[in-house]
Amino acid sequence: MNAPTPSPSPVDRATNWLRRRLGRAVLVSYAAALLLPGVGLWLRRPHTVPLGGSAQLTLRTSSFLLSLVLLSAGLQVPVRALGRVLRRPKAMLAGLALHLAIPLLVVPFVALLLRGTPDSDGGSGLLTAMILIVAMPVAAGATVWTAKGEGDQPTMVGLVLGSTLLSPLTTPLLLAALAPLLSGGYARALAGTSGSAHSGFTLSAVVLPCAAGLLCALVLPPSWHGRLLRAVVPAALIGSLLLTYVNASGALGSFLARPRPLLFTAALAVAALVCVLSFVLGRLAARVLRLDAPVASSLTLACGMNNSSASAVLITTSLPDKPHLLLPVLAYGLLQKTAANRVVARLRHGGAPSPLPSRP
Repeated sequence: MNAPTPSPSPVDRATNWLRRRLGRAVLVSYAAALLLPGVGLWLRRPHTVPLGGSAQLTLRTSSFLLSLVLLSAGLQVPVRALGRVLRRPKAMLAGLALHLAIPLLVVPFVALLLRGTPDSDGGSGLLTAMILIVAMPVAAGATVWTAKGEGDQPTMVGLVLGSTLLSPLTTPLLLAALAPLLSGGYARALAGTSGSAHSGFTLSAVVLPCAAGLLCALVLPPSWHGRLLRAVVPAALIGSLLLTYVNASGALGSFLARPRPLLFTAALAVAALVCVLSFVLGRLAARVLRLDAPVASSLTLACGMNNSSASAVLITTSLPDKPHLLLPVLAYGLLQKTAANRVVARLRHGGAPSPLPSRP
C-alpha cells in the first residue's frame, strides 16, 4: 500500500500560486516602479556598511538579488540529465556558437539602420543597451519556457550552463568586438563596462552563484537539497520581482523626471527588432541543422532569450549616470517573453516554432 502523498506546505502553495501568476506579478512590479520609484531608486544605490576601523563593506542590492536568482536556478538544474546532451552535443555546441555569432550579425545591422536616423550619435545609446543585452548568457528563465512548450530540457540546461560558465570570457570579448560601432562617450562607457566584466562582474554575480547551486545539487543528500530548495526558491522568486522593480525604477524614474516619448518609442522599436532577428536566426539555424521539434524549440529560445537582468545590473553598477539605458533593456525583457510564448504556443499546437511575437 502506497504511503499518502504529503500535502504541500503553505510556503509551497504560495510559491506555486505566485508562479502561475508570474506574468501579472511582473506587471505589478513595473506599475510599482512607475508609481512609487523612490524605494527602488534608494535600493539601486550602493550602500556602505562599516566593519570597524577603516574597513567597510559595499552592498549592492541589484547584484545580491541577481546572485540569489542564479543560485536558485543552479539548485533546480537536473544535472544528471546533462549526460545525454554531452553524448550528443551537436545542438548544444551549435547553440553556444550561435550565441556568439548572432550579436556579431544583428548589432551591426541595427547600427547601419540607425545611421539614417536624425540622432546625432547614430543611436549609440540604444546600441550600447542592445550590446549589453546580447553579450549576456542565455537567461535561466528559458528553462521554464522550455518546460512549458515540452521542448528538450537537457539541451536548454546545457545551453544555459555553458553560456553562463563561458561568460567571463565571451561577455568582454563581445563588448570589445562591438564597441567600435559606437561613437563618443558611449564607446568609452562600453570600454569601461567591458573592464568591469573582465574584472569580475560575470564571475562574481553570474558564474559563482550558479556554480554554487549546481554544486549543492550534486553533493547534498536529497533531503538537505529539498530543504534548501524550499528555502531558496520562494526567496529567489520574490527576489526576481524585486530586482525587476529596482531596475524599472531606475529606467522609469529618469523617464518621469524628463519625459522623452521619442526615446521610449525608439527603445521599443530597436528592442523589438533585435529580439525578432535573434529568434529568427535561431529558428533558421535549427532548420539548417534539421533538428527535431523539441530540440529546435530549445535552440530557438536560447538564441532569443538573454539574461536581461544581468545586463540591467551591469548598467546599474558600471554606468550609474546613464539610467536611460535601462529603458531598452526593460523593453527587451518583456518582448523576449512575448516571443518565447509564441514559440511555445506553436510547439504545443504541433506546428513549427515561430520566432515572431504576437504583439509588442
